[in-house]
Amino acid sequence: MSDRKHVLIYTDGGSLGNPGPGGYGAVVIYKDKRKEITGGFRLTTNNRMEITAAIEGLSTLKENCKVTLYTDSQYLVNSIMKGWAKKWKSNGWKRNKKDKAVNVDLWEKLLALLDKHDVEFKWLKGHAGHIENELCDKLSKQSASSRDLPVDPGYKPDEV
Repeated sequence: MSDRKHVLIYTDGGSLGNPGPGGYGAVVIYKDKRKEITGGFRLTTNNRMEITAAIEGLSTLKENCKVTLYTDSQYLVNSIMKGWAKKWKSNGWKRNKKDKAVNVDLWEKLLALLDKHDVEFKWLKGHAGHIENELCDKLSKQSASSRDLPVDPGYKPDEV
C-alpha cells in the first residue's frame, strides 16, 4: 500500500462568452482539510479556464500525492486520460499533420505537474447537483464576473 497522501481535487472553469472574461475554481480536499482556489482573466476561453483550474489545484500540493481529480470537462479528461496532450507534445505540439495544438502553455504546465503526482482524472456531469462541482462552478463564475481581472498571458485569439 502506498504511503502517499490521497487527495481529492474538484475543478471547474468557464468564460462569460467564449472568448470572454473567464474564471476557474478548485476545491482541494485531504482528510478533513479543504482549500478553495479561484481566479480569473479578463479575456480567455472556457477550455483555458478548465485546464487552469486543474493546474491551480495540483499546484497547491507540497509533496508527491495520489490524486483523484474530478472535472466536468470532457476535453480535459480525454486530453489526459486518452494521452492526447502527451501525443501533441511528442508531435511538436501538433494535433495532426496540419493542425497546431492550442493552449500549449497550459498543457506544458499541467504535464509537468502530472510528472510529480499520480493523478487520475474523472469526469462528472456538470450542473447535476454534485456539491463540490457546483461550488467550483460558483467560484469560477464569481471570478469571471470580478472587476479589474488580469490579462491571461497565454491567451492567443487566433487559437480559438
